[in-house]
Amino acid sequence: MTIITIKDLGEVVLSEKTYEEINEKIKNGKAVVVTAEEIIGIAKEEGLKKATKKVDVVTTGTFGAMCSSGAFLNFGHPNPKMRMTKVTLNGVPAYSGIAAVDAYIGATELPEDDPRNSVHPGEFRYGGGHVIEDLIAGKPVHLEAQSYGTDDYPQKKLSTTLTIDDLNYATMFNPRNCYQNYNVATNLSDKTIYSYMGILKPNMGNITYSSAGQLSPLLNDPYYKTIGIGTRIFLGGGVGYVAFHGTQHSPCGDRNEKGVPTGGAGTMALIGDMKQMSTEYIRGLSITGYGVSLAVGVGVPIPILNEEILEYTCIEDKDIQAEIIDYGGGYQVHRPGCVAVTNYRDLRSGKVTIKGKEIRTGSLSSYAGAKRVASTLKQWIQEGRFTLSQPAQLLPSADSGMKNRTLEIK
Repeated sequence: MTIITIKDLGEVVLSEKTYEEINEKIKNGKAVVVTAEEIIGIAKEEGLKKATKKVDVVTTGTFGAMCSSGAFLNFGHPNPKMRMTKVTLNGVPAYSGIAAVDAYIGATELPEDDPRNSVHPGEFRYGGGHVIEDLIAGKPVHLEAQSYGTDDYPQKKLSTTLTIDDLNYATMFNPRNCYQNYNVATNLSDKTIYSYMGILKPNMGNITYSSAGQLSPLLNDPYYKTIGIGTRIFLGGGVGYVAFHGTQHSPCGDRNEKGVPTGGAGTMALIGDMKQMSTEYIRGLSITGYGVSLAVGVGVPIPILNEEILEYTCIEDKDIQAEIIDYGGGYQVHRPGCVAVTNYRDLRSGKVTIKGKEIRTGSLSSYAGAKRVASTLKQWIQEGRFTLSQPAQLLPSADSGMKNRTLEIK
């Protein structure tokens, strides 16, 4: 069946496939599924029209630090019952101002006795991201809880050990994952900078970046024509969903001729069952001089509904522009300044030349991990274990007027 969909500014485009048709092919084992890396060569060899007819799904992937992540946990009621008002897991505080035995642990939370940056740079050996990894690994985690006590919830203190199997629910909910594009970092100052982009050597001694480039989910659907609330995804080794557009979703910035944003732009809020996940795709991180975080593997399937969507998935690293930003001083006061513009092909080569100076580059995300995510998702779909879900509402796009604002101190 051919349906008509409305594109930007009322332009009409014929859709060659529907979600229902693609899912039927998946169930019958007839769907053609390729990764975002593989589609590039297929489209070059066969052309966009033939590739659109041939390919049903393109799988994407990314695996890197995603600080805005965490987990809702439900411990169940002890006997006697308790309303937990202060909770720690392996010494790491979890927010308990939700309900009696619910808590949310954030990936960047630190133990109260962590020395932090009192001896600079801090090591940040353990935090919320590591607790999440330990739970997914099935390791025992020590729970401490306190309460002021009530008539119906009389218990005031609790100390016990639990594993993820003891929890009623362990739900990963990440408010902001999968930045569509991001700053590339360097340091023009004469001192070493310890940042969330890693250790930046003085006088532009190195460059760091964090993106899967041509495999990255939102770069393969730059205007979010297939991604939105309810999109079924690969999350941490299990099945997850897009819950909403992520915090700091800012799709209205500058874009190049292929629709690729030059800055951060889109983000996604993601949700999934931790009991399905694997430490192969969820890892706690220690970032010297900065804090703790969580590496998350995310894969999004792109249904090839028409030629326009297919063309977006053919994006290559050389087409993805990246602004190199000075983290040596200007970034901290909203005056980042673009040192130079590069692309992910050059970044991934291991060196970039700026004003005649050859500078080594390093990635904070794993391209090999991203390939593994995209390939695993591809296998799931080919085996009929994973079908596509049509979003209830697409993410706000470049015509939404949505932009980030800075906090005005009054």
